[in-house]
Amino acid sequence: MSMNRAGIFGLIFALLIGTGFLARPGLAAEADAVTDSPQFKRGRLLYIQCRACHDLQPSNVRKVGPNLYSLMGRAAGVDPTFAYSAALEESELIWDRSTLDRWIERPSALVRGNTMAFAGIANAADRAALITYIEVESAPKK
Repeated sequence: MSMNRAGIFGLIFALLIGTGFLARPGLAAEADAVTDSPQFKRGRLLYIQCRACHDLQPSNVRKVGPNLYSLMGRAAGVDPTFAYSAALEESELIWDRSTLDRWIERPSALVRGNTMAFAGIANAADRAALITYIEVESAPKK
């Protein structure tokens, strides 16, 4: 799989968030570089189509889709506050960039019988931008 520079930076940023490395002094500017990147901004724009059904931060508001807070590294279909399809609950998927990319491309192709009413995004660059945005915005804030 080929990944552009912004995609690699987004992945590194997500890993640094997860390890707590960015909590160290002096690295806030690097974190700001991701949120100022064209890829992040494109992802934020693309997320508009997701936000009616999904939140990226903890919320008591019930939406059509599950809350995506702390999504990366989580097993699919395990949030007890959401009623998932049996297909997704039994999928044994773990959300990472690769799995999320395949899901966003076409959910029905990845998990047949899931109930997400979303046709998918064909453009790989748009999917990468959306994933970067979701990674950053759904990550637990320290």
